[in-house]
Amino acid sequence: MTALGTVPDHDDPAPIPLLDLRGVHAGARADLDAVWSTVLAHGRYVGGPELDEFEDRFAAYCEARACVGVGNGTDALELVLRAIGVGAGDEVVVPANTFAATAEAVCAVGGTPRFVDVSPDTLLVDPAAVAAEVGPRTAAVVAVHLFGQMADVDALGRLAAREGLALVEDAAQAHGARFAGRRAGGAGLAAAFSFYPGKNLGALGDGGAVVSDDVGLVERVRRLADHGRSAGDRHRHEVAGRNSRLDTLQAGVLSARLRTLDAENAARARVVDRYRERLPDGFRLVGADPRAECVHHLAVVETDDRDRATAALSAARIGWGIHYPVPCHRQPAFAAPGLRRPVLPVSERAADRILSLPCSPTTTDAEVDRVAAVLREVVR
Repeated sequence: MTALGTVPDHDDPAPIPLLDLRGVHAGARADLDAVWSTVLAHGRYVGGPELDEFEDRFAAYCEARACVGVGNGTDALELVLRAIGVGAGDEVVVPANTFAATAEAVCAVGGTPRFVDVSPDTLLVDPAAVAAEVGPRTAAVVAVHLFGQMADVDALGRLAAREGLALVEDAAQAHGARFAGRRAGGAGLAAAFSFYPGKNLGALGDGGAVVSDDVGLVERVRRLADHGRSAGDRHRHEVAGRNSRLDTLQAGVLSARLRTLDAENAARARVVDRYRERLPDGFRLVGADPRAECVHHLAVVETDDRDRATAALSAARIGWGIHYPVPCHRQPAFAAPGLRRPVLPVSERAADRILSLPCSPTTTDAEVDRVAAVLREVVR
């Protein structure tokens, strides 16, 4: 490896990015250029025809009845919670092993996140832990589909129906995933998606969507996201809403990207399969439920010596990440005054051991083999 700022030696291997966005977009360049030209020509940059097209196509892809595009994935989750009436005094059950946005959305509507532990194999929310946390103030459960795998929506759905709770999917990392035959976006009352550029279905900036079989719920979200406007009179504001809209250009980009999503997800699966074959002992891929069809948003392993592994990867110019090093129940932002922080041993142990390896639709067999070879030296 060369020193920073020097000319690399010809024998120096090329860097391997954690996520190869440039490579992914290079393959879609012609379609993306066409979207830009079309939108620039008609000039309807907000609420243009590309938005209607994408909402219809994405709802159909998720095998749901309706979709509304919004500003980002965090807004999508917050708007769902607000549209179903979650507010002050309500509690929402959330797994501790998730990105902070899941809990932020609960707090934003005035609710209280109740953190629960995850299953040790998949690191997804444990339905038994959810059942134990349900109380008289519980209004909803958020099923976070993490790393490209859906949570156990069968068990969670039965629990929600029995207890009269809303089951909301946080599907920000699960575009195209299935569980027991059902697509992400069609398993709960509603689902929140993010189209942040690094997602399996990513825009060229921020974006999000709410998907549901409940058309009325989707229309309530649409109204809230567009300043509370009446569907029949844009000058009449029926509720105090906000501005959270998916713009026309991003909608067009997403429609173009949607055409290749299944192929790109299959490519990610091949990358993870090769990791499974080549990784040395001491690096265990996070498990998959046999009922799940994963789309491998991330290739996450657990290891006893993450610091040594990350140092070796960095020295070899190989990208890596940690999703996530601090569980939500240990974040200062979500510390409830006067309440003892819960002890969630699976989430806490995983936070010290998880490591995300390079995984893109463009990641090659040779790159996976090089990552594995570097890690093999770590455990020698």
